Amino acid sequence: MPTTEVSHPLFARFYTWLSQVIDRNGLSGKREALVAGLSGRVIEIGAGNGLNFAHYPPSVSGVLAVEPEPRLRATGRRAARAARVPVEVVGGLADRLPAADGEFDAAVVSFVLCSLPDPAAGLREIRRVLAPGGRLRFLEHVRAGPAGWARAQDLLDATVWPSLTGGCHTGRDSVAAVEAAGFTVESLERFVFPGRVRSPISFCVRGEARP
Repeated sequence: MPTTEVSHPLFARFYTWLSQVIDRNGLSGKREALVAGLSGRVIEIGAGNGLNFAHYPPSVSGVLAVEPEPRLRATGRRAARAARVPVEVVGGLADRLPAADGEFDAAVVSFVLCSLPDPAAGLREIRRVLAPGGRLRFLEHVRAGPAGWARAQDLLDATVWPSLTGGCHTGRDSVAAVEAAGFTVESLERFVFPGRVRSPISFCVRGEARP
């Protein structure tokens, strides 16, 4: 039977701490904007510890939150209980989503495309489960524009960084991956977070795309 889990115990603990810190320092507002205006059925891929759940608007009838890491999934289930909308947290992998064709009105990914073993396969699955007229919302750190930072990302990604961080690659061009998967990007915000002190994961995008 195919596995629906990946285990990264140290990274799960670190990510749970770090994500809460950066949310308190301003990223929470980006999460709110990420899901603003959504309605109907939503699938969130790589839902992690559930920090998006509190931001879903009441127009969303339900969220299927897919998370392969068991410790993050357990934390996400606790977050789901406090959400304003029904959230079901399940195991699953991005390239084999536990959903039927055309089941969802929207898909959400946040800080996920950087770590997928096969981003193209994950994006194909997202297209499969979206209903006609559905939309993909994404919030990701991406390849830096400044050449010096892009070289630093390449060096970091060639070290043990991906192994220590659940497969994260700091220098992926996730917007290009979304477009290569057949999506049309209809809105895109590029920003550096936090604005004062930069790192290889400071270069971010938030956007919407349609198949």
